[in-house]
Amino acid sequence: MNEFHLGINLLAILPEIGLVLLAIAILALDLYWPESRRRNIAYVAAVGLAFLATLPVIFSPDMIRNIDPEAFGNGLLWGGMVRYDMLSQIFKVMVLIAAALTSLMAIDVKGVGRKGEFYLIVVVSTLGMTLMSGAADLIMAFVALETTSIPLYILAAFKRDDNKSAESGLKYFLYGSFASGLMLYGLSLLYGFTGHTNLYSLAQFLNTETFASNPLPALGAMALVVVGFGFKVSAVPFHFWTPDVYEGAPTPVTAFLSVASKAASFALLARFFVAVFPESVVIGEQGLQTFWVQLAAVLSVISMTLGNVIALAQRNIKRLLAYSSIAQAGYTLMGVAAIQANTVDGQSQAVAAIAFYMFMYVFTNLLAFAVVILFSEATGSETIADLAGLSRRNPMLALAMTIGLLSLGGVPPAAGFFGKFFLFKSAVESGMVWLALVGVINAIIALYYYLVVIKVMYVDRSEDENKPIPVSRPYVWVLGVTTVAVIALGTFAAQPIFIWAVESAKSLFAA
Repeated sequence: MNEFHLGINLLAILPEIGLVLLAIAILALDLYWPESRRRNIAYVAAVGLAFLATLPVIFSPDMIRNIDPEAFGNGLLWGGMVRYDMLSQIFKVMVLIAAALTSLMAIDVKGVGRKGEFYLIVVVSTLGMTLMSGAADLIMAFVALETTSIPLYILAAFKRDDNKSAESGLKYFLYGSFASGLMLYGLSLLYGFTGHTNLYSLAQFLNTETFASNPLPALGAMALVVVGFGFKVSAVPFHFWTPDVYEGAPTPVTAFLSVASKAASFALLARFFVAVFPESVVIGEQGLQTFWVQLAAVLSVISMTLGNVIALAQRNIKRLLAYSSIAQAGYTLMGVAAIQANTVDGQSQAVAAIAFYMFMYVFTNLLAFAVVILFSEATGSETIADLAGLSRRNPMLALAMTIGLLSLGGVPPAAGFFGKFFLFKSAVESGMVWLALVGVINAIIALYYYLVVIKVMYVDRSEDENKPIPVSRPYVWVLGVTTVAVIALGTFAAQPIFIWAVESAKSLFAA
């Protein structure tokens, strides 16, 4: 029994063990390979990360539970620091795939592609994200957040000779440090009020009659924790770092930051508030969780509205995608708000909608940013107007960008259609029809600025139309994988993936 339990503990962190070994391998190759061969480190990182992405699927918690349910227990392992459930595994797959594709996307970027330390830092940040996905303890949650964030600060300023990159790294560091400080204070207050750091132990304490009679301390702690989460997911009013950092950071870093960090943060966000703030803690006639989801609904509305409205005026494609990212966070917060559904099935549907949306968003945004990288490396420009004639310079690039933008806009048969459909459906079923209507209106606004970019690529003329834009083999793989994934998730694969996410989400509500 002890050997089996040790095996479960190791399987729970198998991707993390693999990431540590991969980081050591990358460091060794960077030290011993001459500079002429260091471009190959990108392939080592990409293949290693892609392989690790298969492990959460192969060694699933359900398979281990079926072998010995008693030894598996409730899935809380490593002293309650990690929750080994299917939902955490889904998000681990997301961030590992994102890191693998990012490694390939960086391979031909000047000042990045031949730097072994770049891939090392990506792997370390990915390690933090995988830990975030299954964190079940306040200490683990904060350590994972910082393991994710500190490497991202370095990556944002990776091009030391580029003033914009240095500025973005400094801004990200200063804003991130402030947000982390406030979040840590909120977490410390929760520990001070309860004497517990485990999320599920906190929930048990908050369920006591003594604490339920005075929930105001929990509200204060919640407000500080919300600041930290709001910063990580780029929700308004904690979004102010996003446009400058997205524009100034190396484009592969922007792509990685926009998808992987956001996916891991939403995984932890959903787990944290479902576990820590149960309905039984009341404020007047309302449960504490109800109070939270109402706050989430407000943040959802202002995030998607402000993100979409300001995106209309952008002239830089990376800044446009930055404000689009803020709006996407608003849509996803709609799913967080919908967790107030009364039944476990309804709550599972809401969490599954978040997981599916993040899954499709990973492929969609990486597809768009891959095109931006190729275009900016070939032309030196990130201005939307300079995309004119792209359909004649490289028809496949224009088509890939079109698929990515239509997916972000929620147009079928791209994956974004079902992503938004599941989120809107969960909001309606939880009784927030008004929130779904606001989401639909915002989706229409967003479609306008996505179509403007498409119009520029296909209709506007350029003096450089006779200059083709080459695509190297690594980018062929990135564009191919992401395009196929976006179309598949928008057609035949949507329902199976969503059902898988629903079944996985039920583990979040298990005792």
